[in-house]
Amino acid sequence: MEKINKLKEIFKREKIDGYIIPKNDKFFSEYILDHNDRLNFITNFSGSYGLALMLKKKNYLFVDGRYTLQANNQSGKSFEIVTMPNKMPEDILNGKKLSIGFDPYLFTKKSLDLFFGKSECVYKPLKKNLIDEIWKRKIKKNKSKFFILPDKFVSEKYQSKINKISNYLKKKKSDYLFITASENNAWLLNIRGYDTKYTPIPYSYILINKNKSIKFFCDLKKISLPFKKHFRKIEFLDIKICSRILSEVKKKKIIIDKNSCSYFFENIIRKDNKILDYNDPIYFLKAIKGKKEIQNIKKAHIHDGVALTKYLFWVKKNFNKKNITEISASQKLFEFRKKSKNFKFLSFPTISGTGPNGAIIHYKATKETNRKLKKEDIYLVDSGGQYEFGTTDVTRTISLKNSSKRIKDIFTRVLKGHIAVADFKLKKNTTGSIIDNSARKYLKQIGLNYAHGTGHGVGYFLNVHEGPHAISKKNNINFQEGMIVSNEPGYYEKDKFGIRIENLIFVKKKKNKICFENLTMAPIEKDLILRESLNRNEKKWINNYHKIVFKNLIKYMNKIEGLELQKACSPI
Repeated sequence: MEKINKLKEIFKREKIDGYIIPKNDKFFSEYILDHNDRLNFITNFSGSYGLALMLKKKNYLFVDGRYTLQANNQSGKSFEIVTMPNKMPEDILNGKKLSIGFDPYLFTKKSLDLFFGKSECVYKPLKKNLIDEIWKRKIKKNKSKFFILPDKFVSEKYQSKINKISNYLKKKKSDYLFITASENNAWLLNIRGYDTKYTPIPYSYILINKNKSIKFFCDLKKISLPFKKHFRKIEFLDIKICSRILSEVKKKKIIIDKNSCSYFFENIIRKDNKILDYNDPIYFLKAIKGKKEIQNIKKAHIHDGVALTKYLFWVKKNFNKKNITEISASQKLFEFRKKSKNFKFLSFPTISGTGPNGAIIHYKATKETNRKLKKEDIYLVDSGGQYEFGTTDVTRTISLKNSSKRIKDIFTRVLKGHIAVADFKLKKNTTGSIIDNSARKYLKQIGLNYAHGTGHGVGYFLNVHEGPHAISKKNNINFQEGMIVSNEPGYYEKDKFGIRIENLIFVKKKKNKICFENLTMAPIEKDLILRESLNRNEKKWINNYHKIVFKNLIKYMNKIEGLELQKACSPI
């Protein structure tokens, strides 16, 4: 409580009644560095999404359905946990006329409207971040340079991409696009960096005009001479002067993305210019992978599949002989992945949950929660890697001994939903909201459901979660050739178990039609399948899938592993 009290002592000086703290950093990165995790510092909540509302006499932590259990465990003593969208911050503040302070670099105007739009409170941008005033942070300086992706890993030259943006601006009668999402800058210029965890992005902003003139704002120490020479027509500027340069632009039409352009920058631009109501076009362009990228991603999934499959065999063989815990198991999986010379680092923190911990959707094992793998439990592992030619994300749920018929029934229903997505007959106007219903169908037959989307877009050696497309109840983006998405229905029973089956799939053209094709290469747990509950087409699907897995992985297995793979991939 000491840090909470220290924070509230500052309220009087700033003349505010409350303060809001988001999860994100000023670049709105998917995963942030520890010294930027202000939400974790003040709440002890370690999940990837949340918002704290600190009032003089009460504290609230808002999360979505993935994190309700985790938030209660980590922050429930000092915060009231509120699940969005069932209840929003504006509902808590309804009828109140308070002054609420915030850091204008950490919110967009759109996010403020989303969370607080209906409230009558006054929202006050502050010059200093109040958490930073009370937090003695250890800031680790990252000296790694930005780098250029080799031509063999990209489908399109950066000059061609710049031409597309220029044409887009002319079509929309816009003078400028201000790109604030670092991953979009990475895509545009075919570059990467190591400025944050799990995602190879270069922290940066780009101001590009319709005539292809580019100002690139970053930490100039990250730019090598060869890098600079490669982009001779690009002006590299210190990120600290970005606001000044923007303030010098006047009487222009400018596109910003309201999901990633901070309140601070939007205010500067809006003052003397007209903001056009369009999103950053790169989000959509980036979602469609070219042929070369798809070819490379397939290779990444074979490398990843080898590591995961060997790991699953190891778990099954050793859990009863060795003292294997959730933490030691995830470390072992990391060791298997590291054996690939093309592996760079994990694409997100590994979820290694056995028994009741598997029911926490985005569980992260700690010393306090770390459980031993036991034969009476089922084990869920959700993990992925960043390879120099692709990003992976895969979940497997395995039986450590003999599971109950009820667990097998639920697992089979999750599998049937997974197959329904993988085998979905796509049309030109097929959206994620349509597909989502198919994934949930078999669970709903017995009154069950899950509190997360069925699938998210995935980047190319970039963000493991990428839009704008997704398989979810409200996503209305049409699926197009080259899009990658996860397929991950599940079910979670509080304090008992969790089940999820996740593959990555991509949209391919086949005989003038589009369909999904699997990327992930790892056996699905047959010991948890009720074979009699699958129809002929479903049995055919899983047999064909396992046939492909076996064909791609067998040459990487030793003799014993080969026999295990043959068994795991045999027809049902």
